[in-house]
Amino acid sequence: MRDVTLQDKYTQDSGTVLMTGTHALVRVPMLQREIDRRAGLNTAGFISGYRGSPLGSYDLELWRAKALLESHDIVFQPGVNEDLAATAVWGTQMLGTVPGANRDGVFAIWYGKGPGVDRSGDPFKHGNLAGTHPNGGVLIVAGDDHAGKSSTVAHQSEMALMHAGMPIFAPSNVQDVIDLGLLGFAMSRYTGLFTGFKLCNEVLEQTMTVEIAPRDNGPVLPERGEGPPNGFHNYPTHIDRVQSEIVAKRYRWPLVEKFVRANGVNKVLIDTPTRRLGIVSTGKAVQDVLQAFKLLDLDDAKAAALGISFYKLGCMYPVEREGLAGFAAGQSELLIIEEKEPLVENQAKTILYGRVGAPPIFGKVDEDGAFMIPSDVQLEPIQLALVIAERLKRLGVANVELAARAGRLTGQVAAIAALKPADATRAPYFCSGCPHNTGTRFPDGSVAAGGIGCHAMAMYSGPQMLPNTQMGGEGAHWYSLAHFSDTPHIFQNMGDGTYYHSGLLAVRGAVAAGVNMTFKILFNDAVAMTGGQPVDGPLTPGDITRQVLAEGVTRCVVVTDRPDLYGAESGLGEG
Repeated sequence: MRDVTLQDKYTQDSGTVLMTGTHALVRVPMLQREIDRRAGLNTAGFISGYRGSPLGSYDLELWRAKALLESHDIVFQPGVNEDLAATAVWGTQMLGTVPGANRDGVFAIWYGKGPGVDRSGDPFKHGNLAGTHPNGGVLIVAGDDHAGKSSTVAHQSEMALMHAGMPIFAPSNVQDVIDLGLLGFAMSRYTGLFTGFKLCNEVLEQTMTVEIAPRDNGPVLPERGEGPPNGFHNYPTHIDRVQSEIVAKRYRWPLVEKFVRANGVNKVLIDTPTRRLGIVSTGKAVQDVLQAFKLLDLDDAKAAALGISFYKLGCMYPVEREGLAGFAAGQSELLIIEEKEPLVENQAKTILYGRVGAPPIFGKVDEDGAFMIPSDVQLEPIQLALVIAERLKRLGVANVELAARAGRLTGQVAAIAALKPADATRAPYFCSGCPHNTGTRFPDGSVAAGGIGCHAMAMYSGPQMLPNTQMGGEGAHWYSLAHFSDTPHIFQNMGDGTYYHSGLLAVRGAVAAGVNMTFKILFNDAVAMTGGQPVDGPLTPGDITRQVLAEGVTRCVVVTDRPDLYGAESGLGEG
């Protein structure tokens, strides 16, 4: 039976559609292909990356929509790891440099979580400097886990994207994913730069009704002005290292603000002639601010009556200067509300300080240097509501109802803080029947190390273990520690997903370092922590056995309590 819901999400040409942020991210390349087709362009799409929270289900949804993607000439090809996927995406923009090209251009999406962004910095920088194809364009979708809920560390990818020289769009809801996604492709084509696209689970997991509007008129493309000798885009002779940076910084980068301003990427959500407190926000924090208004019982009209105005940055880097200056004019104060580090706040101070009549700007700390908006934990609406109420109070805005509401919220915060955690806590543990239950055990007196994957949970429930490393670094800490410890040997856990991603190099490194260790590689044909997806390529126990022995491993043993399951298809032979 035809999946009507899936069809509606991905094929409805206009009107309103109920979808999640993940659905919207799948729909964006299809919409781009339709826009190009109506413009007479024979383009194709390419999507590659590596799964992980908050983008852990993106590949699942892409597989579900496989037939629809193919009907739009869009190739979904998961990467073995993030940096190889990034290199493949970079390759799509080289279409004009090879003979026999059979499309007018290829637009591409790379996706990955924060650690994957860090891992892929090298191809990001090279690809961005080389430039995009004029009928191609690239979105670099970075999934950030601000609170470190399902990551080894909390992540903020903006700094890495900035380092690679990318402008950054930050959707705040599902509609933004559609609108800014298409504008991101358009800006990438217009400027010749990759477009960074920051997302987090609060945006991706939203469900809302979005407007699929006809886009025949296309984005506004301001006159570029003088260009470099070989143009703004990727071209065969783009091999001069100094010239590459000149092209990117002198010619491409100034086009970003032109595009952002011409296309209304940044929007005033609340305006008022009585400008007291101007709030500037971006990404997930926009929704936090709107929720904070609700907690204070402020609709748009009430907020405006108190002198509050609200500016939403669709492009968080670079902040478009004239738009911000226009919003700041006449304000008594600007309050910058953003997740993690003060990226927007620092830009705002650089742009506005020194201009006549510039308002004071506050964000992470107040005028006394006291803590105000955290950069180390995830923002919460109740916390922001109290900050907004306090800023209005300092500005002399007296409102009895607002003060009463803030007082009740303060009481709620105090009550929550007074709650003591229960003595009994439940550590995360393996699913019933999971081979990790036995696979992570090791002999008494032995030392073992965790790694990226479900076996990391053994650190919560088993004997003391060495901490896990980054993905693909499993066991590399022992290369050095072995020289400075009397411990003769360690066990290192590794999953088959990690092995295929990058773990084989860690095994090779151990052989090269000459250290004594045993890798316990669990084969369960599932990258389970992100939803049970299969390994991104052909892999059998026999493949692993032959590969590690070819690398110089001294001994390889296959252990299973069900040898009857491992016949010829396992690569181990019969029986």
